[in-house]
Amino acid sequence: MPQFTSPPNPQVFYAQVWDVVRQIPRGKVATYGQIAKMLPPPDGVDVETYVTFGPLWVGGAMAAAPNDVPWQRVINSKGEISLRDGADARRQRLILEEEGVVFGERGRIYLKKYEWKGLSGNTIQETLF
Repeated sequence: MPQFTSPPNPQVFYAQVWDVVRQIPRGKVATYGQIAKMLPPPDGVDVETYVTFGPLWVGGAMAAAPNDVPWQRVINSKGEISLRDGADARRQRLILEEEGVVFGERGRIYLKKYEWKGLSGNTIQETLF
């Protein structure tokens, strides 16, 4: 399996991620992996590689997101805010709480309640993951 630190064409992949994230409604969240599933593997990337690296690439897209992308609505698969350099977890939590998202006592979001299921007719690649 080839090793990729970023998608072959980051600008194209990031734009696709941001288009999906812009559609997450207030009060809902999606995980990095869910967003990756909503996009086809980039050209030149085999399915196995995409399954491994897609969620990481979504994280890279979110770190570079423009101001009009609701970055706060993307969390990790445990229902937690992922800590990364330059990220303000306290600010992300505050914004989500203002949108009506409730955190449990362990700092996790109950995904069964707040998880965004995507759009009907989207390109979720369920068989890939």
